[in-house]
Amino acid sequence: MKTLLGVAALAFGLGLGAPAMACELDRPLKMAGLDYDSAAFHTAVASAIAERGFGCKVERVPGAIAPLVNGLARGDVDIVMEIWTANPVEAWVKAAEAGKVEPLGTAFPDANEGWFVPRYLVSGPDAKAPDLKSAQDLKRYKNLFADPEEPGKGRFYNCVAGWVCEGINTKKLAVYGLAEDFTNTRGGSGEALVAAIEAALKRKRPVLFYYWGPSWLLGAYDLVKLEEPPFDPAIWAELKASDNPKRATAYPTSKVVIGANVDLARKAPQLVTFFKSYGTTSDMTSKMLAEAREKGVTPEQQAIVFLKSQPDIWRKWLPADIATKVASSL
Repeated sequence: MKTLLGVAALAFGLGLGAPAMACELDRPLKMAGLDYDSAAFHTAVASAIAERGFGCKVERVPGAIAPLVNGLARGDVDIVMEIWTANPVEAWVKAAEAGKVEPLGTAFPDANEGWFVPRYLVSGPDAKAPDLKSAQDLKRYKNLFADPEEPGKGRFYNCVAGWVCEGINTKKLAVYGLAEDFTNTRGGSGEALVAAIEAALKRKRPVLFYYWGPSWLLGAYDLVKLEEPPFDPAIWAELKASDNPKRATAYPTSKVVIGANVDLARKAPQLVTFFKSYGTTSDMTSKMLAEAREKGVTPEQQAIVFLKSQPDIWRKWLPADIATKVASSL
C-alpha cells in the first residue's frame, strides 16, 4: 500500500494524475508543414500548445504553400501558420473570395525585405562608408563592393535565379542606374547564396545583398537596410508587371497572418480563439531562428526553448488554465 501511495503521489506531482483535456476535434489537428525556417518554427510552437494545452494530436501535412492553401480550402488542412498578405499566393486570394478560408491571428505584423549592408560598414569609428544610407548612394561605392571576377564593378547578391524577388531586384538595379556598375549575382540555391554572404560577414568585409526578415541571418548579424523610395502600391504594381519599369519603390512591409479553413471555428472554437490571439514579431522570430541555427536544434526543440523562456508572450494567447497546463508540461 505504501508503494502504491508513493507511486500515486509521484504521478500527481508530475501532473500525470490530472485528467487530460479532451481535444475539441475527434481527429488530429492538421497543420501545414511548410519547410522554411520561420513557418517551421511557428508551426512547432502552435503544435506544442495544441498538444500540451488542448490535448490535441497534431498531424503535419508537408508541401509548398500553393498546394497547402488549396488543401486548406478543401478542408484537408486546418491551419497554415504563414500567409504573407502583401503578396499572397493566388490560391489564398481565390479561396478567401470563395469564403472557404479566413485569417485568424498574426504570426508577425512586420515581415520585411530589402537590400542590406552590415552595420560595421556604415557606422562606428572604422566605418568605410558612413555616408551610405540609400540604394541611390550605391553608385559612389561600387569599388567598396568590388567584384573580383568583374574589375571595375561592384557585386550585388540577388535572390536565387527564378525566385520572384530575383526579378524585382534585377529591375531595381536598372531603375536605380546600377545595372552597369554592379554584377547581378544570383545563387544556384538559397544555401549557396547565404553561405557567400555569411563568409563576408564573418570576415567583416563589405557585402551588399538582398534578404528578408524574419530570418536567422537577420537575427544573427547586425545589419542595416538601405533606404529606398517609400512604398507606393501603384509603383509596386508597375514594378512587378512591367519588363522595363521606369520607377521603383521599397518592398512592402507584410502582415503575415494565420490562415484557417472556415469550418474549424465551428468544430473547435477554443482552438480558433487561441489562433486568433497568437502573435509575435519579426525581430523575435529572427532571434529564435538564429539561436536554433547556432545550437543546431530542430524547430520543435526551439519551440520548447521559446515556451520556457518567453511565457510573457505566449500566456497572453491562452486562458489561464490552458496556459498552466502548457507550463507544467515543460
